[in-house]
Amino acid sequence: MKKKTGTKSVISTTPEGSSSNVTHDIHSTVFPYFSSWQKSHGKVFVYWLGTEPFLYVADPDFLKKMSGQVLAKCWGKPSVFKRDRDPMFGNGLIMVEGDDWAMAGLMVDSTTKMLDKWATHINSGNPEIDVEREITATAGEVIAKTSFGISYDNGRLVFEKLRSLQMTLFKTNRFVGVPFSKLLCPGKTLEARRIGKEIDQIFLSIVNARKESINQGQLQTDLLGLLLKESQVGGKGRTLSSRELVDECKTFFFGGHETTALAITWTMLLLAEHQDWQNVLREEVREVIGDKEVDATLLGGLKKMGWVMNEVIRLYPSAPNVQRQARGDIQVGDQTIPKGTNMWIDVVAMHHDPALWGDDVNEFKPQRFKDDIHGGCKHKMGYLPFGFGGRMCVGRNLSFMEYKIFLTLILSRFSFKLSPNYSHCPAIMLSLRPTQGLSLILQPL
Repeated sequence: MKKKTGTKSVISTTPEGSSSNVTHDIHSTVFPYFSSWQKSHGKVFVYWLGTEPFLYVADPDFLKKMSGQVLAKCWGKPSVFKRDRDPMFGNGLIMVEGDDWAMAGLMVDSTTKMLDKWATHINSGNPEIDVEREITATAGEVIAKTSFGISYDNGRLVFEKLRSLQMTLFKTNRFVGVPFSKLLCPGKTLEARRIGKEIDQIFLSIVNARKESINQGQLQTDLLGLLLKESQVGGKGRTLSSRELVDECKTFFFGGHETTALAITWTMLLLAEHQDWQNVLREEVREVIGDKEVDATLLGGLKKMGWVMNEVIRLYPSAPNVQRQARGDIQVGDQTIPKGTNMWIDVVAMHHDPALWGDDVNEFKPQRFKDDIHGGCKHKMGYLPFGFGGRMCVGRNLSFMEYKIFLTLILSRFSFKLSPNYSHCPAIMLSLRPTQGLSLILQPL
């Protein structure tokens, strides 16, 4: 299947209650082929990536029936994607979570430092800031410190290299499933391998240094410390190798900062459009937190901020699709999905389906989630911001906390609106991201 070589700016007439001409009807932009094929083949059909057949699913009822027939161990990631993304993730899986509550202080410190930098930039006469890059870099710093004990410099270095690797792997056409596909793009393949090895070396030096400190009796209880301590897997007494530890670190580092950073970024886009919701959240922060220091125990009281987050990840899910591979035959009604079948579950399509959400599906309405954790969706499987089943994202609680800390501190110090230079070009580069960044005009309060 051919991939789209570029992105287009998604512009419409100004919708009611919005201060910009950005439209959030994005499915045909980020997945143009699927959007077109749905019109001809419906919400469940088979397509091919090279020699690999895939079952496309954008029907929550079919998804429910299918997932009801399997246990978590019967799902897996398609091997074709594992090969394609090997330089970035290796064979890593997100295994454990750190101590969420102990991380709050470090999150506040890193976010405050970012906001001080913004204030200096604004005071110098430059109120326009690309907040996407700033937020993503700071989220990378947070995960580097809290999960791996990595220094600021090393954290930034890993972030820059992962971003470069992401652009190399996902910005241009790829030949997923095509035999000998790596030979078709030798330059990109070699570049991805080079960057991947550089990232491996950084994490390998961190793992080796931590092992040495443990041998000297110095214990740390962050994610890397837990991985080293609890590396007995499968009850067979096998210790994770350095290679496996590096893969776990890469996977968690990427997932731990990218998902939350993008949720915050898209939130700032939507709040820049909807100034009324900036004011609503700012007032809630004053009521719940007031003059007290931001800490994890207070964040649960930010209910309306929770509505906003749920609506943002409905419109712009950081994980825009879910891939699975059947580890055994799956029976769905009178149909059999054979063992080994790849599946592509289109989250964006379901999150933007008017049959599930109503005619206002593409409008920003956080109040959908006031009294309903599914936002009024007509089918519970139609809202999948964190995946589903036994392989749902394990970092949800950490993401919620980081999201609320970032947004609380930002709203307490700045108001913001879209820059005239902003171009709305959401696209898939593993995650759903603004390809031209997010330029905002900020004003200190």
